[in-house]
Amino acid sequence: MPEAVQQSGTGQHNASEAMLATLLHLMRRAREAASAASLRFVLVNETHALAPYRQAALWTQGQGVEALSGVSAVERQAPYVHWLDRWCKQADAAEAGTATLDLRMLSGSDEWAGWQEWLPPFLAVIRLPAREGYPGGRLVLAREQPFKSAELSLLQEWCDAWGQAYAASRPVGWWPRWRARQRTDQRRRWLWRGGVALAVVAIACVPVRLSVLAPAELVPLEPAIIRAPMDGIIDAIQVSPNQRVEAEQPLFAFDRVSLASRLEVAQRSLTTIQAEYRRNAQRALFDPESKAELAVLQSQIAERQVEVEYLSELNARSQVDSPQAGIVLFEDAGELVGRPVVTGERIMVVADEHRTQIEAWVSPADMVSLPVGSRVRLYLSADPVHPVSARVSYVAHLAEQRPDGQYAYRVRAQLDPDAAEPGPRVGLKGTAKLEGDRVTLIYWIVRRPWSALRGWIGL
Repeated sequence: MPEAVQQSGTGQHNASEAMLATLLHLMRRAREAASAASLRFVLVNETHALAPYRQAALWTQGQGVEALSGVSAVERQAPYVHWLDRWCKQADAAEAGTATLDLRMLSGSDEWAGWQEWLPPFLAVIRLPAREGYPGGRLVLAREQPFKSAELSLLQEWCDAWGQAYAASRPVGWWPRWRARQRTDQRRRWLWRGGVALAVVAIACVPVRLSVLAPAELVPLEPAIIRAPMDGIIDAIQVSPNQRVEAEQPLFAFDRVSLASRLEVAQRSLTTIQAEYRRNAQRALFDPESKAELAVLQSQIAERQVEVEYLSELNARSQVDSPQAGIVLFEDAGELVGRPVVTGERIMVVADEHRTQIEAWVSPADMVSLPVGSRVRLYLSADPVHPVSARVSYVAHLAEQRPDGQYAYRVRAQLDPDAAEPGPRVGLKGTAKLEGDRVTLIYWIVRRPWSALRGWIGL
C-alpha cells in the first residue's frame, strides 16, 4: 500500500509539472508571435496541449468570431458562426465569467436551441477582459467530457497572459498611441505643450515686411509734355512714334492758310493807317483839324502793330519743335493729322527712353503705409528673372479712377541710382512688389482675413 500511494503521488506531481511546462511554453509562443493573427491561431489551436478539446472559438467584442480551431479563415456567413456570435453577445450582456456548461442541462432554453448540430455537450467559457488596445471577448472550448477545475485555472492564467500579448500586438492609431505616451509622463506632456505654445508665440512675433502687389509700368522721368500752343488744326506730323529726336527738331505743324491770310490782312491794314497818318501829318502844318486826327491815327497804328505782332507770333508757333533730345511718345500720326485742337491740349511727349521711373496702381483694399523711401521691386513681364529696384518717391492721397473703372492710388518710385545703365525702356509693364513697415507674422497672416471679416460683420 505505501508503494502504491507513493507511485500515485509521483504521477500527480509529474502531471502538474507537465501542465506548468505546457503553460510556460504557450506563454513563450505568445511572446514570440509576430502578429495578432498568429496569436489568434495559437489560442484556438495550441491551447489543446493545456486542456484537450474538440472545438475552440475566439469571440471579440465588436468584431464577432475572429478565429476557429482547425480552419485558417473564418467564414462570416456560415450558420455556425452566426449562431455562435449571437450566443456570445447574449452571454456577454449577462456578464458571465469563466465557467463550465453542460449543454444537456440547458436544452430547454431558447438560447441553446439546436446546440447538438454545432457543439459537443460540455463547454468551457473563459472571459478575456478588455485592455488598452483590445476591447475584450471570450474563448469558447467544447468537448465530450466535463472540464476540471484545475484545467479552468490553467486556462484562465493562460488567457490572461495571451490577452496582454494580444493587446500589445494589435495596431493602434497615432492618436491613441500619442495619448498613451502623454498619460505615462504627465510632466513631459506639459513641457511639450508649453514648448509648442512658446514656439507658436515666438513664430507669431517674428517681424516681417508688410508688402502688397500692384500692376505697374515704367514711365518717363522728367518728360517734356508737348501741348498745343494755339487753337487750330494739325496739318502735318513730322516724326513717327518712338522716333528719337534732337533738341529743336520739328515735331508737327499747324495749318497756316487761315493764319497767313489774317496776318496779310493785318499787315496791309497797318500799312494803310501808316500812310494816312503821314498824309495827315503833312496837312497838320496848315490845317488844325488834321492835327487833331493824328492822335486817333497813332492809337490805330499801335493797335494794328499789336495785331500784326500777335499773328506773327502765332505763325511762328505753328511750327512746334522738340525742347529736348529723346524719343517721341504718341499713339498714331494718322489720328492727329487734321484734328482740331485747343490751346494747352496734350499732343505728345518727348522723354529720355532710359530715364524712367515706376508708376504703380494700388487698390484701396491693398493700400498700406508706404513712406517715402520704401523699397519697390518691379518684375517686368518681358524679363521676370531680373527685377528692377526702386524707392517710393510719391504716393497719391486720393484714389483715381482708372480706364477699367476701378479706383486705385497712384504710387511712383524712382529707380536706384546704382542700377545698371542703360535702364529698361519706357512703356514696359509688370507687377510691382511694394514693401511697407515691419509687422509681426501673425498680423501679416490675419490682416486681410480680419479686414474682410470686419467688412462682412460690421465690427
